[in-house]
Amino acid sequence: MKYSCTVLINLPITTVVALWENESHFKEWQDGFKSIEHLSGPPNKEGSTSKIILEDKRKIELIETIISNHLPDKKLALYEHIHMSNTQTSSFKSIDENTTEYTSEVDYIKFNGLLIKLIAILFPSKFKAQSQKWMNQFKTFAESTHLK
Repeated sequence: MKYSCTVLINLPITTVVALWENESHFKEWQDGFKSIEHLSGPPNKEGSTSKIILEDKRKIELIETIISNHLPDKKLALYEHIHMSNTQTSSFKSIDENTTEYTSEVDYIKFNGLLIKLIAILFPSKFKAQSQKWMNQFKTFAESTHLK
């Protein structure tokens, strides 16, 4: 299952990427974000791994592996969870000096278990809606942070 989401942010690309990369801000725009722990390699460098904990109704543990990082243009990472694996390419494009296009391309490459496979087949829009929600929340966070 593949999809992409896009949002325009009314800030320069350097500001957007700096805010997006800063792990101390994740809790501001990702519902349920609890922590990120670097496991191996230099943070955000190719091949590095981290454990991400999200907790909303239940605890979700993801292992993130950086495949490539060419920010401010794009970053590609693999996210592995007990029930699924996906890659995500996050890219940023300067529209003008005060506007940045943020795009996320997600490719779910593996589902483990019948229930999650059924959810993916019957409700694929739920996955995209969550991605778009976090992107919209990031836009709100970034634009409001810049005003302070």
